[in-house]
Amino acid sequence: MKTPRQFASRTGGWEHDPTRLQRLIDDLKKLREQLLEFERKFGRHVNEVHPAYAASARNLLHYMAMRQHDIRNLQDELASLGLSSLGRSESHVMANLNAVLRLLHQVVGAPYKLTEPYKHAVTRPEGSSLIETHTESLLGGRPARRTVRVMVTMPAEAADDYALVRDLIKGGMDCARINCAHDDKTVWGKIVKNIRRAQRELTKPCRILMDLGGPKLRTGDLEPGPRVLKWRPRRDATGRVTSPASVWLTPAEKPEPPVAAADVAPVVGADFAAVEIGDAIEFVDARERRRTLRVVERSGKSLRAESDQTAYVVPGIELKRQSGEGEPSVCGVVGDLPPTEKPIELAYGDLLVLTAEPKPGAGAKLDESGAVIEPAHIACTLPEIFGDVQPGERIWFDDGKIGGVIETVSPGEIHVRIVRGKPTGDKLRADKGINLPDSRLRLKGLTRQDTEDLKFIVKHADLTALSFLRTPDDVRELQTRLEKLGAGNLGIILKIETRQALEGLPAILLAAMRSHPIGVMIARGDLAVECGYERLAEAQEEILWLCEASHIPVIWATQVLENLTKQGLPSRAEITDAAMSVRAECVMLNKGPFILESLRVLDDIMQRMEVHQQKKNSLLGRLEVSEIDK
Repeated sequence: MKTPRQFASRTGGWEHDPTRLQRLIDDLKKLREQLLEFERKFGRHVNEVHPAYAASARNLLHYMAMRQHDIRNLQDELASLGLSSLGRSESHVMANLNAVLRLLHQVVGAPYKLTEPYKHAVTRPEGSSLIETHTESLLGGRPARRTVRVMVTMPAEAADDYALVRDLIKGGMDCARINCAHDDKTVWGKIVKNIRRAQRELTKPCRILMDLGGPKLRTGDLEPGPRVLKWRPRRDATGRVTSPASVWLTPAEKPEPPVAAADVAPVVGADFAAVEIGDAIEFVDARERRRTLRVVERSGKSLRAESDQTAYVVPGIELKRQSGEGEPSVCGVVGDLPPTEKPIELAYGDLLVLTAEPKPGAGAKLDESGAVIEPAHIACTLPEIFGDVQPGERIWFDDGKIGGVIETVSPGEIHVRIVRGKPTGDKLRADKGINLPDSRLRLKGLTRQDTEDLKFIVKHADLTALSFLRTPDDVRELQTRLEKLGAGNLGIILKIETRQALEGLPAILLAAMRSHPIGVMIARGDLAVECGYERLAEAQEEILWLCEASHIPVIWATQVLENLTKQGLPSRAEITDAAMSVRAECVMLNKGPFILESLRVLDDIMQRMEVHQQKKNSLLGRLEVSEIDK
């Protein structure tokens, strides 16, 4: 039997050829038969899903059956007749195919008869309605001025800064995200309290999502570096100081909270009673260079001082007050400082040893000639992966900044040869992500910490997100845990950030459909590392297609308006990215000092773009630049 994969192109002047039209009808009928056969083969999954997703599960199976084949030639032929090319049929596959067949039968003047009528086909309006219904169940009602929701990652400051939370909800935040990989239950509880308070005062809804940390692979601790505090002012291109360094001097015996943006120096025996604003504090730094601080602010028993000079400060340095009268007087000694981080320096061709033993990492040891005596080493936070990796597989560190190939594997060590990075070399630090895109890891979807955090989440959140999932079993484990906690109706977000999850997404979606409501987050950070940056755009599209076929809402996440949020000025590329995000049902902004401005800009972009774009469909309103003669 000829399959759609073998269809040849017949376009070009054949629109009134009955024989060729009939062959097109036959090809489409064969495609339809394969959709039905695919549903019969995997229909058991439909019986297991939540009733709200029964029609969606069938539609997903039909879409998967259609995408088993290359139907681009069929699409060309249909488009040449002015018919639907099936390219926008994600939400209503069978209904779209039936409609095309019905029209073709009318063209050839033949009765429209199908050997197997289908009563469950989702129409286009029904598909759109299902997506919106599932989105409302998950993320709340549609916002007043747009259809796409906005999610914002809460910074730790949201625990104490109620005004920030209130301004975010007032500015259009529809869902607040709390990442359980950071902070603790005390901080989370305060953030939740502020969100609920702002909801009541503004009478505006805002869902709360709490991300599970998940089995995130990270680098272990490093050997501590020297205990030194370095500060330096900002200078322009000519070397002139544009912004002095800011230093917080606080009693070591009873330190006070530091002023924002200031380095902190604990002072033993601090005697600041006689110090006045404008006084100079002099000292000799670790390089034996005389340095001066100018006192600009007093707060409690602490001082804030500024300096136009770079300084390296170590414990034991005497601080002397110089008021302009008489000899300088000692006002304290620099106390104990936290050790600095000592990153591992890596270059192309270097060997790095990952250890199962959680010993502090360190750089390579060299002899007097510069030859390596002992290679650099660092621990891996999840040593259970050692049994799953193989020589020749790729490994990435720090969001893909450093790349290597696994050379050898033993129960206690993985030897990695560095093959990608900056020409000048890279620095690997503690607590940086590790990605193994080629390895088939058997990590459990929920860690012990996740299981503990779920007890808090089910009491305070509307949704929870499953991080670093890989298989349908990971989803089922979460569903089982939630049912045991009496929270089977809690919304679930599937974070797609591993290669395994992307490749197995249809099965993962069918497993997730046992619960209601559910959604998918395109976690583009780790996903880009796992799949390769060059394939990220393609992977993103595949996720959008499959979720639309499943009528499951999508959250477009990671680095949306990142420069604007972090630095206050957007790049041109990220504005375009934000504009494309309207094809999802929700867009996530990360935390940063300019988050309120990012929220305002994103809201404006989405209102503009929703006039022109609905999912994959371009909406043809009147062009504002359509004049020819003026």
